[in-house]
Amino acid sequence: MTKTKHVERFAPSPTGLLHLGHAFSVLAAYDAARDAGGEFLLRIEDIDFNRSKPEFETQIYDDLKWLGLSWPEPVLRQSDRRGAYDAALQTLWDKKHMFPCTCTRKDIAFAAAPQEGGDPLVGPDGIIYPGTCRNNDLPTAIPETALRLNLDNITQTDFTFTDLIHGTVNFTLSDVQNTIGNVMIARKDIGISYHLAVVLDDAFQGVTHVTRGVDLFEATKIHVVLQHVLGLPTPIYRHHRLIRDENGKRLAKRDDARSIQSYRANGMSPDDVRTLISLAQ
Repeated sequence: MTKTKHVERFAPSPTGLLHLGHAFSVLAAYDAARDAGGEFLLRIEDIDFNRSKPEFETQIYDDLKWLGLSWPEPVLRQSDRRGAYDAALQTLWDKKHMFPCTCTRKDIAFAAAPQEGGDPLVGPDGIIYPGTCRNNDLPTAIPETALRLNLDNITQTDFTFTDLIHGTVNFTLSDVQNTIGNVMIARKDIGISYHLAVVLDDAFQGVTHVTRGVDLFEATKIHVVLQHVLGLPTPIYRHHRLIRDENGKRLAKRDDARSIQSYRANGMSPDDVRTLISLAQ
């Protein structure tokens, strides 16, 4: 039996500078692919055209090459994948796995607030959607409005995925409904959500292993459900620890002081960065 080639990917968004957390993730993926005799791919996730900037994309290439990484050309860019995304949206719509939603964030916060006070439940996309529009009559064609994943019509109840750090992860559809909810699949301002795009792109590129931060662990459950609905393979995941600052807060793109660019400007070498992220907690 032919062994499947190990394929890793790094898929940053060009909406800011790469920081030490990105370095941790990309080096882990690159090293894993190299050690397995596999392939490392770079993908640019630029569906958020309002925030994506050419200068940030150029900096991504520069920073990764400085770290000593290489990848096949041309690089896949999500902005070139609109046709595939539209086709998947149509499939989900035809199978009644989506419903249109006209709720504003204020509407959702109000409807999701507990009647006896306290804070509403929060999932990987923020406040868990309370289902306000879920049972509305569906139009024949896909409307030009926000679209949410309808979990009610999914017949499979038990799901699983393999995580190289956390082991075998089993969860149920009920778990997803209660702790994640009807996540956004398409938005008027972007056209498609991260959840659907990343699932389609990983399958299209033959990605076998996904390395990313543990902050996306819960979102992976949605991705596994989408893979099932669309008949796509489920990769092996590696949800690694997050790189945090001295106050224990995870790094963000707005934290320019810990950007790879800033460490380069201060005279650090790629080996220095490797040492730094191995010590960071």
